[in-house]
Amino acid sequence: MTMTETNAGVTGVTPTPAYRLGAVTKTYARNGRQVQALAGVDLEIAQGDFVTIQGPTGGGKSTLLQMLGALDTPTAGTVHLGEIDLAKASSSKLGDIRAREIGFVFQAFNLIPTLTAAENVDMGLEPLGLSKAERAERVREALAHVGLAERADHRPAELSGGQQQRVAVARAIAKRPRVLLADEPTGNLDESMRDEILTVLEQLNAEGLTLVVVTHDSAVARRARRRLRLEKGTVRDITR
Repeated sequence: MTMTETNAGVTGVTPTPAYRLGAVTKTYARNGRQVQALAGVDLEIAQGDFVTIQGPTGGGKSTLLQMLGALDTPTAGTVHLGEIDLAKASSSKLGDIRAREIGFVFQAFNLIPTLTAAENVDMGLEPLGLSKAERAERVREALAHVGLAERADHRPAELSGGQQQRVAVARAIAKRPRVLLADEPTGNLDESMRDEILTVLEQLNAEGLTLVVVTHDSAVARRARRRLRLEKGTVRDITR
C-alpha cells in the first residue's frame, strides 16, 4: 500500500499541481524597518515531485517553507495547495490543513523522550478523530514503512539518531498527508545516517508522496529531481 494516491496514472487526466504560488511577497517589520523575505515568488511544484531548496541564511528559505506549510500567510500573492488558496483560508481551516494534508519533519527530531516510538507516532494522529484500531494500524504501517516495525516499543534514548529521525518521518506520514515538508532533516546526522534517511524519503516519493526539502547539504540536494535556490527572496531553478 502506498502512503498517498494521485490521479497521475489516469489516462487523459492532468493532475492538479501540489503547489502553485503566484507573486508571493512577504514583508516583516524588524527593528523599525521593513524586511522583504519573499519578493514576488512564482512557483509550481508538481504532484509527486521531489524538490530541494537551498540558499544562504536569511535568503527566505524558512519563510517559503512556512508558506507551503500553512504556518504563515503572504503579505501579497496566492499560495494554492491543490485547489485551496492558503492565503485566503481561515485560521481554523489552516489548522485542519496542517493536521491532515501536510507532514512536517525538522532538523530536531522533536520526539517525546518518555514515549515509545509507536506512542510518538500516534501523537500525530490525535487531531484526526480516528478510532483506536485505525490509529494502531496507521502507526504500525508507518513504522514498517521506515523500517522500524521491530523498534515500536523502544524509547528515543534507545534509538540511534537516524532511527529517531525515521520515527519523526513515520509520525509525519502516518496521517497520510498530501505533501511532506522537511527542514534540514539530515542536519543532525552523520553521513551514513543521512543516506539512511534519504533512502526512506526517496522510497516514499517513489510511492507518490510530494517532497519539499530545505537543505544546506549539496549531497542531499543532488538526490532530488528538482533543485531550487532561494536568495534575496527570489527563486531560481538550478536543476542540472
